[in-house]
Amino acid sequence: MANALLQHYIKLTEFLGQALGPDYEVALHDLTDKNRSIIAIANNHVSGREVGAPLTNVALQILMDKSYEKQDYRLHYCGVSAEGKALRSSTLFIKQNGKLIGMLCINFDDSRYQSVSKNILQLCHPDNFVEEIFHLTEPHMDNGAAPAPLPHTIESFHNSIDAVAGDAVNRELARLGVTADRLTPDERIQIIASLETGGIFLLKGAVKDVADALHCSQASVYRYLSQIKKDGT
Repeated sequence: MANALLQHYIKLTEFLGQALGPDYEVALHDLTDKNRSIIAIANNHVSGREVGAPLTNVALQILMDKSYEKQDYRLHYCGVSAEGKALRSSTLFIKQNGKLIGMLCINFDDSRYQSVSKNILQLCHPDNFVEEIFHLTEPHMDNGAAPAPLPHTIESFHNSIDAVAGDAVNRELARLGVTADRLTPDERIQIIASLETGGIFLLKGAVKDVADALHCSQASVYRYLSQIKKDGT
C-alpha cells in the first residue's frame, strides 16, 4: 500500500494522462521500493514501461546529488522513448515533512508535431534545408553513431533492473570507446566509480547485473567499490 499522500497522486496520474492526451506519459514513483518504484502510469506506450518498473538513471542521479533538497521540480530535460524518439521530461518532487517520498514525472513525445512541422516547412523550403534543421534538433545520429554530448544526462526508461544497469554500463563503455571484454583494471574501476556516482547501486541486485555486463565477478565489483570509498575518504 502506497503512502497516504501518494494515494492522492495515483488519481492525479490518471487525470493528467486523460487531460493531456496520448503524447504525454505520466508516471508516479514511490521511493519506498526503488526496484519497483512505479505505482501508477498513464499512456505508458510512450516509454514502454509498466507498473512495477524501477527508477530511471536520472531519478537515481537525483537521489545521489540530492538536488531535490533545493528544488521542488525539474523541468524540460531530455529522455528517449521505447522507440528511440526524443522526449521532453519533467519531474515533480513529492515531499513529506521535508523527506522525498515520490516523484511525479511527465514525458512528452513531440514526434507527431515534429512531423507536421517538417511537412509544412517542405512546402516552402528546399528538402536539404529542412533535413538540416531537423537533424540539428534530434538527440541521436544515424548508423548507430554515438549521440552528441549534451549538458545533462539523457533519461532512459526500462522495465527491469538488469536493463537499467546494462544501459548504464553501455553508456560508460561508449564514453570510453572500449568493449567489456577488453577493459583494463583502471578502466573497470573508472566505470564502477561513475556508476556509483550515478546511483546505480541504490538498486538491489545491481551489483550482479553490473558484474555480468563488465564480464567480472560480483566480488570484483564489491572490491572496486570498497577501494573507491576508501580513496574518497
